[in-house]
Amino acid sequence: MLELALHFGASPLQLKRISKSQGISLKYLEQLMAMLKSAGLVKTVRGARGGYVLARPPDTIKLSDCVNSLEGHLAAVECVDDDSFCERSADCLTRQVWQQVSAAIESVLQSVNLQDLVDKTNKSSSLNYQI
Repeated sequence: MLELALHFGASPLQLKRISKSQGISLKYLEQLMAMLKSAGLVKTVRGARGGYVLARPPDTIKLSDCVNSLEGHLAAVECVDDDSFCERSADCLTRQVWQQVSAAIESVLQSVNLQDLVDKTNKSSSLNYQI
């Protein structure tokens, strides 16, 4: 998703290019893109110069959108989302801690969008070239 965000507004990216630059197998990347497309985060452009592009501007796509579309809701432990998972859930003090951890993770993922990462990448790249 970051690769697509870095090229937002430019020509579509082919999966082979993303696979190579990110070190992700093409087969696995195809599966990821199918899920991201189903979630409405990416779209395909057909044709000789076709490929994948973000479906929305990078500043409107939160990291939580990406993670949730690929992994579902993140929970530190299973009882956070499903209190029937453990018979002790109702009285478990550590479950409350895990709920806080899960909420903190979700909060961070909600607070960062792809444009934030693009900006950090560009700032980092400009620092590298100032030597």
